[in-house]
Amino acid sequence: MARIELKNIAKAYGSVEVMRDINLSIDDGEFIVLVGPSGCGKSTLLRMIAGLEPISGGDFTVDGKRMNEVPPRDRDMAMVFQSYALYPHMDVARNMGFSLEIRKAANEERVSKVQEAARTLGLSNLTARLPKQLSGGQRQRVAMGRAIVRDPSAFLFDEPLSNLDAALRVEMRLEIARLHQRLKSTMIYVTHDQVEALTLADRIVVLNAGDIQQVGTPLELYDTPANKFVAQFIGSPTMNILDIEPKEGGVALKNGASLGLGLSNGQAAARELGVRPEHLNIVAQDVAHISGTAELVEHLGSDTNIHASVPGIGQVLVREHGHFALKSGDPVGIALDLDKTHLFDAEGRRLAA
Repeated sequence: MARIELKNIAKAYGSVEVMRDINLSIDDGEFIVLVGPSGCGKSTLLRMIAGLEPISGGDFTVDGKRMNEVPPRDRDMAMVFQSYALYPHMDVARNMGFSLEIRKAANEERVSKVQEAARTLGLSNLTARLPKQLSGGQRQRVAMGRAIVRDPSAFLFDEPLSNLDAALRVEMRLEIARLHQRLKSTMIYVTHDQVEALTLADRIVVLNAGDIQQVGTPLELYDTPANKFVAQFIGSPTMNILDIEPKEGGVALKNGASLGLGLSNGQAAARELGVRPEHLNIVAQDVAHISGTAELVEHLGSDTNIHASVPGIGQVLVREHGHFALKSGDPVGIALDLDKTHLFDAEGRRLAA
């Protein structure tokens, strides 16, 4: 278990700075998820914490001890890789216990820890198999078991589920959540999959272009995104963004439709309105805020996605719960839940009420 502090962390390759002013405090036993688009710096940040990438500036501390120059083997952290990184010639038991073998731990201790980790991960009947005899999910469990036997102060996960199919991803996501509940260890997890982020994290760190955009609980990021980038990155399907102009008594959309939003003084600079697809509803035309035509209707079983074309506005996505009897070409009226809308200024900053 560990309390981790990142203070003004920077990363540069030569004269090119790729990360700057990264400040983050991670509590002992907390599950932190780093998310963002490809190239945002999330894996680079994880590798700096692990010691696999040098830190160009700032201070990285664990329980108050500066770790910038400490070699990876002495950081007491275990990393689980996307590629499993198993030794193909070793069976499951030896793969899991190899770090203890290198440290010349007593055989009894090694066997005991491997057996305990195997029981925890449901691998007890597979310990004599080679990696090539395992499924993808089983290989990832072995990689996790190898980390567990070390009893590290923190676990680092670098997109561990990205090589698995959809069903296995769900299964392994639950496995990681149960593991955190059992071990109560500090865990830092990198992913581009927001479902993993929202379901696993105590707090999420959203990164873009080497900068932290926002840090918060899953609900904080969903309900009160700091800016348009976070608003559109967190939540699926992505948030609708509509151009607006403030006017007396509310705002006007590009097609001239008025919305009765009570703007505070701080919201007078609003230029865009965000509303999530699940906060829109298909309604009768006479009570609709905007009207258009259903271009594509996706029946997902539990939900229905309606992609509508609205004159003067463009594409708007509506998500209705359950089966919704619409087909392409049908006229649609759309109502916004005005209490669930978000206002952004010209720079994309969210304007609080």
